Amino acid sequence: MAEQPRNGGSSQSRALNGKVTVVGAGFYGSTTALRLAEYDVFETVVLTDIVEGKPEGLALDINQSRPIEGFETKVVGVGGGSYEGTEGSDVVVVTAGVPRKPGMSRMDLIETNAGIVRQVAENVARTSPDAVVIVVSNPLDEMTALAQLATGFPKQRVMGQAGMLDTARFSHFVAEELGVPVASVRTLTLGSHGDTMVPVPSRCTVDSKPLADVLAADRIEDLVTRTRNGGAEVVALLKTGSAYYAPSAAAARMAKAVIEDSGAVMPVCTWVDGEYDISGVYLGVEAEIGREGVRRVVQGDLTESELAGLREAAEAVRAKQADVADL
Repeated sequence: MAEQPRNGGSSQSRALNGKVTVVGAGFYGSTTALRLAEYDVFETVVLTDIVEGKPEGLALDINQSRPIEGFETKVVGVGGGSYEGTEGSDVVVVTAGVPRKPGMSRMDLIETNAGIVRQVAENVARTSPDAVVIVVSNPLDEMTALAQLATGFPKQRVMGQAGMLDTARFSHFVAEELGVPVASVRTLTLGSHGDTMVPVPSRCTVDSKPLADVLAADRIEDLVTRTRNGGAEVVALLKTGSAYYAPSAAAARMAKAVIEDSGAVMPVCTWVDGEYDISGVYLGVEAEIGREGVRRVVQGDLTESELAGLREAAEAVRAKQADVADL
């Protein structure tokens, strides 16, 4: 007897809805498209790229896994830089851009990726004027601000994927350090996706116990530093390319929260306007995510040093975000 699909074929009775477009068919984009398809909540996933044939081939490959994995979402590939078939997308995930190489900072990518992200954003505004945009291109905070300017969309409909990934890295490191299941660990990172990232140990727990009760202060600081450098660590090991499994999982979860109008609270890069006494900047904070993008910023308790770090991060990215308008 043939093996049954993983979900028992239940997707046939599930109401799929909406379209999500993933721009960029590199490792990050293609893995994001696969995750979104396997969620089996979207009717269509569109994968686009400037390379002719690459997204079409990847889409065909993913579609042929549907009988095995048991999902009904259809994947469409669009190459040659075309946006035909992406029209009316509910969510657009922007992965396009040049990845980091060993020794490069995220900021080293700013001019090259700014041109790419601006062009993508303008096309998204033209073809999917009601979409929620999730930016993952680096430098993340600056590219999120640029995407909002280039689309002209309301700020709550443009957000960046950063805190979800950085928080996942922090949780992994804590679980590995203590030898506990990752499900027992709750962590949080805020601030920028880079040097002014603000891990928040005061909000971290292991089996509901404060992190400070189960791990020495110096080890917590070591893990905070490793989290802040998490992307560079992967880049250095790979030699070519950058992380994509964990980042794609983060972006896909955000897109899923949008299409399901779930109200999930996630750490994301979003517009901050008064929360934590910070205004007028895209910054990593917790936010409630729904069909309209960010419903609201969720302001949580922080220690004085954590709050100072968040405000420092805001000032560090503010000037750079102002500069991208001219790129």
